[in-house]
Amino acid sequence: MNKVWASLLRPKAWISAGLLITFLMSFFSLGFLDYLQPMKTFLDSDDLSFKIGTTRFSVYLLIKATVIVVLVFWITGILSEFGENRIKKIRGIKASNKALIVKAFQILIYFIAFIIGLDVLGIDLTTLAIFSGAIGIGIGFGLQKITSNFISGLILLFEKSVENDDLVELTDGTYGYIRHTSARYTLIETFEGKEIMIPNEDFITNRVTNWTYTNSKGRVAINIGVSYESDIEKAMELILEAAKEHPRCVDEPSPSCYLEEFADSSVNFILFFWLADVTEGRFEPRSDVLRSIWKKFKENNIVIPYPQRDLHIKNPEALQ
Repeated sequence: MNKVWASLLRPKAWISAGLLITFLMSFFSLGFLDYLQPMKTFLDSDDLSFKIGTTRFSVYLLIKATVIVVLVFWITGILSEFGENRIKKIRGIKASNKALIVKAFQILIYFIAFIIGLDVLGIDLTTLAIFSGAIGIGIGFGLQKITSNFISGLILLFEKSVENDDLVELTDGTYGYIRHTSARYTLIETFEGKEIMIPNEDFITNRVTNWTYTNSKGRVAINIGVSYESDIEKAMELILEAAKEHPRCVDEPSPSCYLEEFADSSVNFILFFWLADVTEGRFEPRSDVLRSIWKKFKENNIVIPYPQRDLHIKNPEALQ
């Protein structure tokens, strides 16, 4: 239902233009043929009117206000979409700056439309002073989250801490690319193909990992265990060799391998190597290096152990 009302108040630009032309032609045709005057007189009569303070309201005024609001939204939609398309075509401006300019342009358009709408309706803003306090409190509580997300979106655009096509990871495990930042939410496309709309406030109040904030490099860590009978120095050499041979592994920082611990059934190493562009994925190079290590270990008799347990039977006669 909300989508239906939103599509009626702010349809696409070409739909708005068609509806506006149709309405104006119909209105002026009826006005020229003098069909509207009797209807106006009836709807504006005292029987169909009421007063709030010194301000008089009638059915005619309410219908007029509704029509003007819809027309203002249609015209604003046309101007907003036209300006947005023009701004996006400007070259030499980063995508984040274009988004910021678009938001500022939309705010300006809607503010001007609001003032013009009040002026056309003949509403004096001083008459709303009685209700301004209550309306302000109501709007403050009702739109608290919306306002917070809107301001957070502006902060994100100004700070440029997250931008389109950045690879980000949130504290709840959401992991993917920034595809779009709007006034209320930021759209993340995950590796599963899901599109998740995250409120802008979450990027301000929670911890966010941006894998591509200053550069696109990313580190891959691999844990490997070998048996105590294996040649430890040879194992480390083969592990580093497998990482360096991978085409996506960079020389700076160079791959490094460390002996991590002497565990219950294995000597554990940890391998670190860096990728030039983490946005191309980390799982594939990790898998390739692991398979390469497996082959090199088999060729050089390096054993990857598995947990073993000795079973001692205290009373073997009982089994017989």
